[in-house]
Amino acid sequence: MSELQQATDNVSLGPRDWPDSQRVALGLWVVLARSYSTFSKAISQKVQEYDLTVPQFGTLEALYHLGPLSLGALADKLLVTGGNVTYVMDRLEGRGLVERYRSPEDRRVVYARLTPAGRDLVASVFPGHAEYVEHLCRHLSARDQEDLRRLLKDLGKGIAGSDLGT
Repeated sequence: MSELQQATDNVSLGPRDWPDSQRVALGLWVVLARSYSTFSKAISQKVQEYDLTVPQFGTLEALYHLGPLSLGALADKLLVTGGNVTYVMDRLEGRGLVERYRSPEDRRVVYARLTPAGRDLVASVFPGHAEYVEHLCRHLSARDQEDLRRLLKDLGKGIAGSDLGT
């Protein structure tokens, strides 16, 4: 008898007697989580080619396409905490890619903007990045990509609107 068989012989598995609606929902969650993990790994590997982390690239890309943002707005866009934005900004500022400045209207508000070096970096790597994301999505037709985007947006908005308690 193999070690694996011996180890599992004495294990009592939980019942799988949930309704079909729960089975479908649980299956969706597992597939969604695995797909996101795989997609994220691929993006992370690509972004490392630019000598950046995913949060660093996301920060640069947001500032490139949206212009200067408060650190709070940047945290919201990147789905991270203010502390994470501060850490990422420290690293990017140290490399001369971004700079922070205080709002002239409200000195408590700190904004971030790209430096010329940051703008040049994003301008040089973003076209290849967009091409790579398109390459990853090639497994779905353009119509399926649009449908999936819409469905996931609806799911996210529905959860945010009625299930988060915020």
